[in-house]
Amino acid sequence: MSKLYNDHVLWEETAGAALSLHSGINNAVLHKTGFIKSLQVKKKIFGEDSLSGFRSKETFSQEDLISGKSMIKQVIIGVVCGAAVLTVGILIGHFGIAKSGTSAPSWLKDVAKDVDESLIEKFMSEVDNIQIQENLRSLTKVPHMATTAGDEETVQIMLKRWQDPETGLDKAWREEYWVYLSFPDKNNPNTVTVVSPTNTVLHTIREKEKPYTPDQSDPEVVQPYAAYSPAGHVKGKLVYANQGKPSDYSELNKTVDLRGTIAITKYGGAGRSAKAINAAPYGVVGVLVYTDPLDMNDGLMSDANETYPHSWYMPPSGVERGSYNIDFGDLLTPHLAAKEETYRINATDITGIPPIPTQPIGFEDAYRLICELGGEPAPDAWQGGFNCTYNFGGPGFKPTSNFTNSDVKLDIYNYEEVKPSSNVMGFIRGSVEPDRYVIYGNHRDSWVHGAIDPSSGTSVMLEITRVLGKMVKQGTWRPRRSIIFGSWGAEEFGLIGSAEYTEQYFAALSERSVAYINVDIAVFANATLGASGMPSMQNVIFKASKQVKAPGHEKSVYDNWLQYTNKTSPTHGLIPRMGYLTGAGSDYAPFSHYLGITSMDMSYTYDKTKTNARIYPAYHTAYDTFDYASKYIDPGFVGHQAVARTAGNVLIRLADSLILPLNCADYAESLEEYLSTALNLYEQKLKTMNISMEPLKHAVTSFRAAVSNLEKVIQSPDLANETPLKVRWINDQLMLLDRAFLDPLAFPDKYGFRHVIWASSSAGKQTFPGLADAYANAESSGQASDWDKVHYHLSVLSQAILGAASTLTDDMQTQTWRK
Repeated sequence: MSKLYNDHVLWEETAGAALSLHSGINNAVLHKTGFIKSLQVKKKIFGEDSLSGFRSKETFSQEDLISGKSMIKQVIIGVVCGAAVLTVGILIGHFGIAKSGTSAPSWLKDVAKDVDESLIEKFMSEVDNIQIQENLRSLTKVPHMATTAGDEETVQIMLKRWQDPETGLDKAWREEYWVYLSFPDKNNPNTVTVVSPTNTVLHTIREKEKPYTPDQSDPEVVQPYAAYSPAGHVKGKLVYANQGKPSDYSELNKTVDLRGTIAITKYGGAGRSAKAINAAPYGVVGVLVYTDPLDMNDGLMSDANETYPHSWYMPPSGVERGSYNIDFGDLLTPHLAAKEETYRINATDITGIPPIPTQPIGFEDAYRLICELGGEPAPDAWQGGFNCTYNFGGPGFKPTSNFTNSDVKLDIYNYEEVKPSSNVMGFIRGSVEPDRYVIYGNHRDSWVHGAIDPSSGTSVMLEITRVLGKMVKQGTWRPRRSIIFGSWGAEEFGLIGSAEYTEQYFAALSERSVAYINVDIAVFANATLGASGMPSMQNVIFKASKQVKAPGHEKSVYDNWLQYTNKTSPTHGLIPRMGYLTGAGSDYAPFSHYLGITSMDMSYTYDKTKTNARIYPAYHTAYDTFDYASKYIDPGFVGHQAVARTAGNVLIRLADSLILPLNCADYAESLEEYLSTALNLYEQKLKTMNISMEPLKHAVTSFRAAVSNLEKVIQSPDLANETPLKVRWINDQLMLLDRAFLDPLAFPDKYGFRHVIWASSSAGKQTFPGLADAYANAESSGQASDWDKVHYHLSVLSQAILGAASTLTDDMQTQTWRK
C-alpha cells in the first residue's frame, strides 16, 4: 500500500513535466478532466486519515450484527469503494511511472492526436493501379450471381485477402443470411414469341446474348430475365407504352383498349417493377422491357462497326437484367434480419413486385416488334432511336406487317427460392474510440461477370484494405476509430446483404456509426469524379479530392470535377456540384434512409455533355467483362486509382480526425435551398388553403442558428484546452445529426425510408420529398384529405428540423414559433 501511495505522489509531482512533452494537452486538461483533483483525493484516501475511518469486523457488537442493516450497507459500500479506489490507483500508478519514471501515459498522447497528413500522403502513394487491375482480373474470371458457385469464389477471395498475415485486417468473417431470391429455370428457359392466330411461331426473341469473347459463352452466364417476375403464360396484342409510367398508360388508354394486351416499354422514367405494376390496373397481361439505343447508345445500333466489341456501346442483343422489386432487403423478412430461424411472411403478401409476367429483351428484337406496330403515332417525346415511327399499336401490328393479326406470347418459368447468401466483413479496431465505427462498403455479387458493376468497386476496396492492412500489420498506424468493411451479398436482388446487416445490428449501428462510404461502381468512365451524399460530407470529400491528381491531368481531381459540373454556393462560391442520396440505387440506402447514418457514394464517371447514355452501356449485360473495362472504361486503371485515393483519403479523415470533418453549415445551406424551392413552388397556393409555411421557415432559421453556435465552439481556440469528453460531445452531435431527421411514420408507403429530408420522391422537384409528393397528389386530386396530408408533411418537416437543431445545443431548447 505504501509503494502505491508513493507512486501517486511521484505522478502528481511530475505531471506538469510529462504533459509538456505533448503540445495538444496541457495542465488545463488535467484539471478539467479531474486528474489532479482525483489524485489529491486518492492521496487522502490512501493516507492514514483515510484508513482510520474503517472499522474492523471485531468492533461490531452482536446488536449491530442483528439490527444494523444500515451499518452493513455502509461496510459493503466502503469495501466496494475501497476496491474501486485501489483499482484506479493501480492503473494511475501503472501509467504514471514509465521506465524512466517521468513520462506521461501513452494513451494521453493518443487521445489528443489528430489526423496525420503525412500518413495520408503515404497511403495515396502506395495505392497501385496495377494491383487494382489484377484484383479486377481475379474477381471477374467467372460469372458470380448471388448464391452461385462463382459468388462463393469471390467470398473466398475476400476472406483470403482480409485474413492475410501481412496485409490483412484485424478480423474478417462471413455473415450469412437466408434470403428470398428469384431465378430463371435452366431447364425451361423463358421465351417470347410472335405467334399467328393458328399458334405458328413467326418470330422468337433471342434467348441469350450474342458472345464476342469466350467468357461471354460461359455456361454460367444467366439468361436475361426479370427477377421476381411471376411465372406464367400469357399472350395478347402488342402495344407500345413508352417508359411505363402511370401517365404513359393513362395516355395510351385514351386511344387503345389495353385489356388483354402485352405492353412493350423502354428502360427509364419508372422503376423496373413499376412498369408492370402500373400496367396491371389497365388489364395489361404481360410486359416487355428493352433499352432504347437513343437512351444508351447515342442512336448507334450496329455491331459491325459501331457497338461493342468496337466501342463501349451496347450491342444489339445486349439485355439489361435486373431485380424487379421496389422495396429493399429480403422480401420475406421485413424489418428482421433474414436468419435461418427468422419468422417469414407468406410470399403472397409481398408487395412491390410485378403482378404480371415480365421479361427484358434486346433492342434488336424490340426493333422488329416496335417498327411493325400499327395504330396512331406516339407523341414526339415517346419516339426513340429506331429508324421508324413508334406507333401506339392498333393494338397489335400493321395490316401490312408479316405479323398482322398475330399475338406476342410470354412463357415465363421463373421460380423463387430461399438460399444462404454471405456478406464478408472486415474490421480494424480503433485505438482511442473503438466503439465508433466508420463503415466502408461495396457489394460483391453481379448479374454476370460484373467487371464495372460491382467489381470495379470491390477492386478498389481490396486495394484500400491492402494498403491500410499493411500499415496495421507493420504497427505503423492504427485508426483512432474502428473501421468496418462490408462486402455485401445479393445486392442486385434489392440491396439484401447491406439491408439485412443494418437490421441485425440496428441498435449498435444506430448508436455508434460515424459515417458510411459506398463505392459500388467505382468507375463508369474516366472523365471526372462524381459524388453524392449528405451535405455534411461535402467538406471532407472536397478536401480529399483536392489532394489527388486527376488522371491524365496536372490538376487535382477537385479542379477537374469543378470543370465538369458546378454550382455557386452562398458560402463557398463556385464549387463542384454534389448530388444527394435521394433514392435506393445502391447499398447506401439502408444506412442513410433506414438508420440515418451520414453517407456518401463516389465514382469516376463520363462527360455527360458528350453522350446521352443514362449509364455505362454494358450495364447488367454479359458484356460487362474485364475486356470491356480495360479497353473502353478505364484503360490503365488510373480512374480506379483516383477513386481509391480519394475514397481512402476520406476514410482516413473520418477515422482519424480529432474533430469529425462533418460540416453542419453545409447542411444548413442545403436546407435553405430546399426551403427556397418549396416557398417558390407551394407557398402561394397553400395560403389559399389556409396552410402556413411559417413554421417551416422558422425551423430552418433555428437550424442555421444552432449550427452557427456549434461552429463557434468547434473553431474556438479554447478547444485545445477542452477535455476529451467535450471533444466526444461535439463529435456525437456531428455524428448523430442525421438520426434526428428520422421519422418512422412519415412514409408508411415507402419501406425503409425514414429520413424526411432525403427520402425518394416521385414529384421530380429539388425540395423536401414528403412535402413535394403530398402537394403533387393533392393538386392532382383536389381532395381535402390530400391537402391535410400536405399540412401533415409540413409539420413533420418543421418538427424534424427543429429537433435536429436541438441536438446541436447542450440545453435542447429551440425557440418555438408562434403566430
